Order: sequence, then C-alpha cells, then structure tokens
Amino acid sequence: MKKTNKRNLFIFICIIFILYFIFFSSISYGATPKLVKTLTDAFEDIEDWILKLATPAAAVAVGVGLFMKKFSFGDDEKMRTAKKVIRGSLFAYGFVLAIDLILSAIESLIG
Repeated sequence: MKKTNKRNLFIFICIIFILYFIFFSSISYGATPKLVKTLTDAFEDIEDWILKLATPAAAVAVGVGLFMKKFSFGDDEKMRTAKKVIRGSLFAYGFVLAIDLILSAIESLIG
C-alpha cells in the first residue's frame, strides 16, 4: 500500500512538472499578449496614416504659400506671411519624417 502511494505521488509530481514546463515555456517564448499586440498594431496604423497624410498636406501648404507670394502684388506683409507658411510647412513635414526615422531606429534596436 505504501509503495502505491509513493508511486502515485511520483507520477503526480512528474505530471505537475511536465505541465509546468509546457505552460511556462509557451508563455515565456510563445507570443506577446493580445493587448500589447493590438496596441502595437494600432500605433503602427496611426503612424502610417500620419505619414500618408503629411506629404499631401505639406504639398498643399507649400502651394498655398507660393500662391500667396505670387499674388501679394508687392505687399511686404503678405510676402512675409507666405514665407512663414512655406517655412512652417517644410519644418513640420521634416519633423514628421524625423519622428518616423527615430521610431524606426528605436524599433530596430528593440526588435
């Protein structure tokens, strides 16, 4: 009777160890949690959307600035405003591209 109890205890402990290794190996090496994966995908979609929107927006802003400069008819205030619009749109577009470059560098270092 005692041998049977020891044997059952040994089998029970072996099963627990096997289940422990199966369970924790799948968690630690398996995959990322569902919420983290969803948030990562959402941020990547937002980043792609911003990049797709920034290029035409910068082109429109520069075009508006050029038309303002062209049709200022020598008015210094309108020319200064047009230069500010052009300069601001180019800086904003450069900032968006720099942020994309920085995020790509961070992603390559992490992943």
